[in-house]
Amino acid sequence: MPLKIIDHGTPEYQQMIRLRDEILRKPLGLYFDPEELNREKDDVLIGAFEEDKLIGCCLLTRFDSTTCRLRQMAVSSNLQQKGVGATLMNFAENVARERGYETLVMHARKSVVGFYERFGYIISGDEFYEVTIPHYVMKKRLR
Repeated sequence: MPLKIIDHGTPEYQQMIRLRDEILRKPLGLYFDPEELNREKDDVLIGAFEEDKLIGCCLLTRFDSTTCRLRQMAVSSNLQQKGVGATLMNFAENVARERGYETLVMHARKSVVGFYERFGYIISGDEFYEVTIPHYVMKKRLR
C-alpha cells in the first residue's frame, strides 16, 4: 500500500476530503467549511492508496517548533482493522520526526483511544467534547 504526501487542492486532496467527510463528518451530521479546508494548505496531508484510490488519510498540523498535531485520521470503512491505520500512524510519526518535531499530540475520539495507546500515546487531561462527541488529548514523545 503506497503512502505519500498529498498536495492541497489536487484530485488526491479531493479524495481525502470525500473520505474524511464520509467517515468522520457525515455520521455526526457535520460538514466541512471551505475556510476550514483552506487552512489545511500549510498542513502535511498524508494518504494511503490502493492503486489510485485513497483508502486512508491523516493530517499533521504544526502546533509549535517542537510539536505537531495529528488530525483527521480516517480509513475506508471496509478496510478498518486491517492495518491501514497502523501503517498511516507509523508513516505520520516518521514524517513528523524527519521535520524535526519532538512531540505528536491529537484530540482522539474516546472510541479509538485504545488504538492510539497501542502506539504509545498517553491521555493528557480530562475528557472533553468536540464535534459533539467525547475526546481526549493524547501525546507521544517522538525522540
